[in-house]
Amino acid sequence: MAQNKQEALIKAFKELLNEERFGSQIDIVDALKNQGFDNISQSKVSRLLTRFGAVRTRNAKQEMVYCLPAELGMPTAKSPLRQLVLDINHNEAMVIIKTSPGAAQLIARLLDSVGKAEGVLGTIAGDDTIFIAPLKVSEIEYTLNNVRTLFETV
Repeated sequence: MAQNKQEALIKAFKELLNEERFGSQIDIVDALKNQGFDNISQSKVSRLLTRFGAVRTRNAKQEMVYCLPAELGMPTAKSPLRQLVLDINHNEAMVIIKTSPGAAQLIARLLDSVGKAEGVLGTIAGDDTIFIAPLKVSEIEYTLNNVRTLFETV
């Protein structure tokens, strides 16, 4: 029984985020309570957002809202992830990626999954900037070229 309630909560949570209209965790809590999930709290919503990799980004109305990543795999020619990467550069010690607001964590997660094979030791992401530590600073061009290839950015 408890498993069914958890599954129903997750389904309702994902459906709400797909609407791309909730700008705060409290808004999500209120919407879930309206659907009958009385024991939902802000901290539970926060854990769900983290668990499913939700990010804050601008919707079609240019409002900052929570949404789920469209995909967690490699970007393709039609992928919205490619459109989120605005610039890729380096300073001979780190590769720096500029993204659309709210997209850095999603892109960094993807890059962390690619990892050492592409020369990525690790990432740190803010709201719209990602710092990539290359596997070897002496081979930063290798890392830069691989990251650029992923997003076809010059």
